[in-house]
Amino acid sequence: MTPEAQKAFHQIQRKTGKAIGDFDLIEAGDRIAVGVSGGKDSYTLLHVLEALRKKAPVKFELVAINIDSGFPGYQKEQIEAHLLHHGFNYQMAATNAYQIIEEKLRPGTSYCAFCARLRRGSLYSQAEQHHCNKVALGHHLDDVIETLLLNQFYAGTLSAMSAKLLADNGKHTVIRPLVYTEETEIQRFSNAFHFPIVNCSCPVVAQEDQKRQRMKQLVHDLAREIPEIRRSMIAAISNVHPRHLLDKNYVTTRSHPHT
Repeated sequence: MTPEAQKAFHQIQRKTGKAIGDFDLIEAGDRIAVGVSGGKDSYTLLHVLEALRKKAPVKFELVAINIDSGFPGYQKEQIEAHLLHHGFNYQMAATNAYQIIEEKLRPGTSYCAFCARLRRGSLYSQAEQHHCNKVALGHHLDDVIETLLLNQFYAGTLSAMSAKLLADNGKHTVIRPLVYTEETEIQRFSNAFHFPIVNCSCPVVAQEDQKRQRMKQLVHDLAREIPEIRRSMIAAISNVHPRHLLDKNYVTTRSHPHT
């Protein structure tokens, strides 16, 4: 590993370790399914968790799981070669998600949202099949912020991504160890490590991703004037004051001298 890659890796490890400690993401005896799509985020997550596993005071296991949704041109062979080369315990799972989407997608339904539900279900199934109690996803700090803005601007909800939550199936705990790590840090490490990046080959990804790209650009533009905006936004959703919001579930008749 080059000095540049080592520096980036150390920084990400430190932030990942802090997230694990802050949210109790990993416990002794955990068997964790790590979703590996072939993108920079999931590769980074896997390598960081493996490095932490080797020196952690508690014992836990990792299983890298790749879900092939059946999109034409998806080069899963590159992903498997990388996992094999680095000695990871891994599973490659093929699904017919692409066929299901093409046949079942209803007008007005988001292609990406439908695909994500199918992929998530497949990942949970694989996690159960391989006796994993947790599922680790590679969402990072910028993903959390962009989701927060997307939900505010387009869905009218004040929500983002949790670092730890019970999965939809009620059987697995979903964890996001990279929530304190910025995308630029991951990109630097990915570039230095030369990960074999494999795109999902989705035929509509450019169209469906427009809203998220707008949020990304918005944060980028604001960061020119407010350099710490990402950290401030993460701090904000970690320091919620419900009684200062307009949710009727939190309205109180008590007087507060400083409100």
